[in-house]
Amino acid sequence: MAEKGLLIVVSGPSGAGKGTICKKLLDMDSNIKMSISCTTRLPRKNEIDGVNYFFIDEFKFKKMIAEDSFLEYAEVYGNYYGTPKKYVDDMINQGKDVILEIDIQGALKIKEKYADGVFIFILPPSMEELKNRIKKRGSETEESFLRRFNSAFKEINYVSCYNYAIINYEDKFDEAAEKIEKIIAAEKCRVSRLINDVHFKEVFLNEQ
Repeated sequence: MAEKGLLIVVSGPSGAGKGTICKKLLDMDSNIKMSISCTTRLPRKNEIDGVNYFFIDEFKFKKMIAEDSFLEYAEVYGNYYGTPKKYVDDMINQGKDVILEIDIQGALKIKEKYADGVFIFILPPSMEELKNRIKKRGSETEESFLRRFNSAFKEINYVSCYNYAIINYEDKFDEAAEKIEKIIAAEKCRVSRLINDVHFKEVFLNEQ
């Protein structure tokens, strides 16, 4: 039987660099897969069903809600987005580690249902640096910048709800991704995980 994979939930404020770090991880380790969300919005140009999202209609989405088929879901600007349990569970049972890059509220919902997940918070080196990163995007009005920065300031208070925190220094995305790889390796050696493994029980605990 293949060793089960892990669910790794990655969150952090806008501008912390979590998206780039997750992409680096996918390039570094072929055993890591990105979770694919369901959405009711229409596909954008070049988006592929089953690759970028699972595109479904609202009727099916609400049916999945009723069947408790999501780890978490939310409505954003009139469209629904959700993390399907089956896809995540299938990947994990195949021994794949699944990364879910998600906002803090979604992460906390998942933690209620999937306490065995690994929750990682990405931090900027400082609030001043975060401010600079948001400004560098060049697409922010003064109003949207203040809203985003104030939101980030509040979000950082949730870091204590996570298992790990990684400071993402400028131009050191590889280093941050390598730290997550080490966290994954360490988590797979955690005794509380091993004692729930059938093979471990049979060999070391004499449980049939």
